[in-house]
Amino acid sequence: MQTVTESPKRRALGKGLESLLPRVHAAAEPGTGDHGETGRPREIPVGEIERSPFQTRTRFDEVQLGELAASIAATGVVQPIVVRPLPHGRFQLIAGERRWLASQRAGKETIPAIVRQVSDEQAMEMTIVENLQRTDLNPMEQARAFERLSRDFQLTQEQMAKRTGKDRASVGNFLRLLKLPTETQTQVEEGVLSFGHARALLPLEDPQAILKAAQRVTALAMSVRQTESYVQRIVNPEAKKQDGEEKENSVDPNVREVQESLQRALGLKVRIEDKKGRGRVIIEYAQLEEFDRLLERLRR
Repeated sequence: MQTVTESPKRRALGKGLESLLPRVHAAAEPGTGDHGETGRPREIPVGEIERSPFQTRTRFDEVQLGELAASIAATGVVQPIVVRPLPHGRFQLIAGERRWLASQRAGKETIPAIVRQVSDEQAMEMTIVENLQRTDLNPMEQARAFERLSRDFQLTQEQMAKRTGKDRASVGNFLRLLKLPTETQTQVEEGVLSFGHARALLPLEDPQAILKAAQRVTALAMSVRQTESYVQRIVNPEAKKQDGEEKENSVDPNVREVQESLQRALGLKVRIEDKKGRGRVIIEYAQLEEFDRLLERLRR
């Protein structure tokens, strides 16, 4: 009778994060030089720990990191980090990079850690999934983490959603952000553009069109809804023209006369929406210089 042995890699991918990173509440044991896995935390010199090469997170809030360092200096590390042994007596981080960095800032010589004997594939999945379950990753970091799970583990969007506790549509939306030009991705990373703004720019597809639109969105501080409307006007200019013509034909002649008079006086496109004596006056500008000139005229 033939026995089929499952590969270590596929066994690793079948486990959830909780089974790979068990919650441990025991007190830390001093390091003994034995790298065997015990499931209990032990004190390991911070200088003997290396950053994970599988880490997808690239940015840390300096203020929050400083606050964590102050807390660790006062009370120590509450939750152990997770590492795996490397040759020559060193260790590699799997989870807990902020605690490790903050411990260094706090001047700690050792840090409580749980040592796990895991393969490269297991360590990679544990690091990426642990990151994706955090709430403070920026959208691009999340997008790259999902992309790496898809590329290195051949996971579908549905599988990634189940593994990280997110819905499948969200996973797909994050992955689509990787289609943005590099400059726009940087704006998302830096918080200049939100996830909603970035997603609204995607229908443009052409990189130059996206860069130009992103510049206008940031310059005019557009909301996400305004960005969506702006992009739709670019994608479908005929609909904009037809809609404008229909509105123009339905405008009361007296209102249209005032509208045209204002346009001549201001040198900008003006639209008056009037319903039984109530409405609004909308003045459109294409550049910030036009907006500044409008403000100057209104002040005068």
